[in-house]
Amino acid sequence: MRTVLVTGAAGFIGSNFVRHVLQTHPDWRVVVLDKLTYAGNLANLADIERQYGAADQGTRATHDTFRYRFVRGDICDRQLVNSLFSGAYSTRHPSPPTHHPLKIDVVVNFAAESHVDRSILDASAFIETNIKGTQVLLEAARQYPVDRFVQISTDEVYGALGEEGVFTEGSPLKPNSPYAASKTAADVLCSAYHKTYGVPVVITRSSNNYGPYQFPEKLVPLMIRNALVGKELPVYGEGKQVRDWLYVEDNCRAIDMVLQRGRTGEVYNIGGDCEKRNIEIVCLICEMLASELKERNEAKDLKRLITYIKDPRGAAHDFRYALGCAKLQTELGWKPKVGLKEGMIGTVRWYLKNQDWVENVITGDYQDYYEKVYGVR
Repeated sequence: MRTVLVTGAAGFIGSNFVRHVLQTHPDWRVVVLDKLTYAGNLANLADIERQYGAADQGTRATHDTFRYRFVRGDICDRQLVNSLFSGAYSTRHPSPPTHHPLKIDVVVNFAAESHVDRSILDASAFIETNIKGTQVLLEAARQYPVDRFVQISTDEVYGALGEEGVFTEGSPLKPNSPYAASKTAADVLCSAYHKTYGVPVVITRSSNNYGPYQFPEKLVPLMIRNALVGKELPVYGEGKQVRDWLYVEDNCRAIDMVLQRGRTGEVYNIGGDCEKRNIEIVCLICEMLASELKERNEAKDLKRLITYIKDPRGAAHDFRYALGCAKLQTELGWKPKVGLKEGMIGTVRWYLKNQDWVENVITGDYQDYYEKVYGVR
């Protein structure tokens, strides 16, 4: 049975990826390592625990048969990370039988501080987790060799585009925010470990993901939640920033393909081929919510909540991202399956159905952050 270590899997894309892996590969098992920061939520993995982790809690469970295991911890914790890679760690048995070591075959590193606005308020956590934490994982993968190390990156490492053109994997790296700089450093470090030590690294860089379980600091869930409670819909500037939108399940499929068949040492862009201005996305959400809540709101009423605010990112807010994905399509045969309207209505319906989930993850920390970013006029 193949063992995949997924770091940061209590977050948005990571939890969706774990769900995809367990449903798609019955002969794979997943070990999740997550620190459970503000954006990491065990509720994101509750259904996975019920379906795939229950056997591991019973007396008949063995070290070989479990399919899902959660480990709370920090990727910067070198001792913990090494114990996972070496097979010395077990949630039930501190010292598992030496003839049944838990060998990590694949690493997929989602663990990261990931929000640009937070990095502008304080970059220190981004440097610690995104750079130092990645190095700890790479060093463990060097000492305890793995078949593949997948580094999950972002299109923000490329910087900003003009009105035309797309980023390719060969585009220069020109990060414009502390978050993007930390991810760029991690990518370069991964490439260096591949070239210097032969660690089988492959890097994916995706565009703006949306879908279930996304923390409500990001545009789509923020707009949905605020509209539902009649709160202003804060839009930076005039909302003309252009992003490429990718449904999270399409990203998970692409990462899975890269994990299995991507060439080591390479970078693969993952985009939705769906460029939209932020204000277009906000208006689309208003229209879809109004359609779903016919008796409560009309789209024009929700759109009146749109409030244009000063962009705190300044020059760090890149105007346009667009990814060229010909390499992924040509080499691995991937293309997005879910269009924007289909993906967005599914996302809206998920948040309508799971409003308790949203309220439970909005902690005091989130409220403090919201006031710092959106409360200033």
